[in-house]
Amino acid sequence: MRMRWLLHGLRFVLFVALAVIVVGAAVMLLWNALLPDLFGWHTITFVQAVGLLVLSRILIGGLRGRWGYRGHWRARMAERWERMSDEERAQFRAAMGRRCGRGRGGDAAEQHV
Repeated sequence: MRMRWLLHGLRFVLFVALAVIVVGAAVMLLWNALLPDLFGWHTITFVQAVGLLVLSRILIGGLRGRWGYRGHWRARMAERWERMSDEERAQFRAAMGRRCGRGRGGDAAEQHV
């Protein structure tokens, strides 16, 4: 189980690294192909392109990112949970247990304890 999470984490880190490389290279290539000829600006390096991406994210998107939506999701889920019957809650727990790999069909809450 621990090895599986380690592999998921490693896969995530590799995906993020690959995404940074691809997007950074695209920004660098587009900048260097267009802006020096159009406006007479200097060419940039890969590190500068990644820095521009980070800067634009801070200035345009803020530091909050997508985490701001988490509270809204939690409020909706809490409201939905309150409307469920005990049987529906048990079915939900069992389904989440199967999806999250905590068991093979049993109640996730019982297996977790």
